[in-house]
Amino acid sequence: MNMNFSAIVRHHAERTPHRDVLAAEGARLTWDELDRRVDALAAVLRQAGVGRGHIVAVLLFNCPEYFEVLFAANRVGAAALPLNWRLAGAELRYILDDARATVLVSEPGFYEVLAPVLSDLPSLSLLLARDPTPPVGWISYEGSVCAHLSDGLPARVPDADVNEGDLHRLMYTSGTTAHPKGVMLSFRNLYWKNVGHIVEFGLTADDRALVVGPLYHVGGLDLPATTVLHAGGSVVILPRFEPAALLDTIERERPTSVWLAPAMIRALVGEPDVDRRDLSSLRLIIDGGEKMPLPLIEQLGEVFRGTRFADAYGLTETVSGDTFLDKLHTLDKLGSVGKPVAHLQLRVVDDAGRQVPPNTPGEIVLRGPKVFDGYWRNPEATAAAIQDGWFHTGDIGQLDVDGYLFIVDRKKDMIISGGENIASAEVERALYEHAAVLECAVVGRPDERWGEVPLAFVVLKPGLSADPTELTAHCAMRLARFKVPKDVYFLEQLPRNPSGKVLKRVLRDELSTAGSV
Repeated sequence: MNMNFSAIVRHHAERTPHRDVLAAEGARLTWDELDRRVDALAAVLRQAGVGRGHIVAVLLFNCPEYFEVLFAANRVGAAALPLNWRLAGAELRYILDDARATVLVSEPGFYEVLAPVLSDLPSLSLLLARDPTPPVGWISYEGSVCAHLSDGLPARVPDADVNEGDLHRLMYTSGTTAHPKGVMLSFRNLYWKNVGHIVEFGLTADDRALVVGPLYHVGGLDLPATTVLHAGGSVVILPRFEPAALLDTIERERPTSVWLAPAMIRALVGEPDVDRRDLSSLRLIIDGGEKMPLPLIEQLGEVFRGTRFADAYGLTETVSGDTFLDKLHTLDKLGSVGKPVAHLQLRVVDDAGRQVPPNTPGEIVLRGPKVFDGYWRNPEATAAAIQDGWFHTGDIGQLDVDGYLFIVDRKKDMIISGGENIASAEVERALYEHAAVLECAVVGRPDERWGEVPLAFVVLKPGLSADPTELTAHCAMRLARFKVPKDVYFLEQLPRNPSGKVLKRVLRDELSTAGSV
């Protein structure tokens, strides 16, 4: 059974060739036009020797080309690697090197951050620029595609015959480690995610997904854009989140679904004229990335009356969207993230792996065909995460007597800021690279806009000095801006238990009780 995701483009192009599939900033593509452009880009990749086992990295803002690269990579049997455009150069270098990426597709906004690291990445053999006049060493993306289209109807590039377990996409997640881990998402994982979401939401070719979350994130890409495309529907793409522009787009393009992180929802419902907008086309709003506070859920319901709000739980390792709160129980199960999608099993277990009774906190574990097979080149992390066929998420939740999941706590040492995961260990690693830092601990501090922001506690080496501005500037050279500590506090020593482990809960408790240190 060939599960190549690119085959859906040809399927719909043959049946509904003139139907719109992608819309962005006034430009539109039909299924036939998308199929032709995917063919042209696939031919470019194939001529460069790209095929099965290769990685095609994408560092772009939201745009139609994002989907073209995804489909073209799959068409030749390669895997796409979406890159977080908020990352610093050192972070991008690590991921591209660890992934052994062969191709990089990017645009002018990222040349400056990429320039110092490209020489350290010998595996990159093709640099494609979304730019008519690319810098030295880069090739014009559009020029390459148009060169193949200029002959009229270029030869078809057949969809590579892939196995269901072959790599469809590689996505790096912060997890709880000092370096991000590559999550291997197979064609099987994506297929069963799409099936589960089609069943859950009744998605059809008449649906229209609005993408405003970043496409490097499973929320923006998969909830529910890739599912809507699978069903033959269309996708409207916004380059970035701006509340007023989002409301304008809903009124103009009439989408039926959208994924929004809690920080986006806060900004959206706070727009002065939101109650005067025509938002009636939306039948589905999916939330994810962090736990939604109940007052915000209630406020959302007042603004988007009649729209299903599907509070969700999911992870990159499962192509996200594992549980959703159903419309029938939106009010009486308020605060729950619902029940698992079709073909996914969920349990809450104790430290010994035994299922716990209802209303008892435990670790959330998952099993099913949408769950990934492991981490890229990291068998140790894979073995720790997948035990006896169950993926141990590290998240704490509990099921009520009706089987509805409630999230109790997040992964250990994980900070979620504006829907983005920040591994405290990664920020600590950057701090330890400063000569004056003896030891440090990074925790999340509640923030009205972002949900949480990172805060650092630092012990300096005897005889050395540093101030908060110096340390945050040091981190800013090594980390994405959203990972840089918003405040740095100095301590004589960090709180530890008898075995020497830093007690981060003590630091968090001090923040919550005193409001500051």
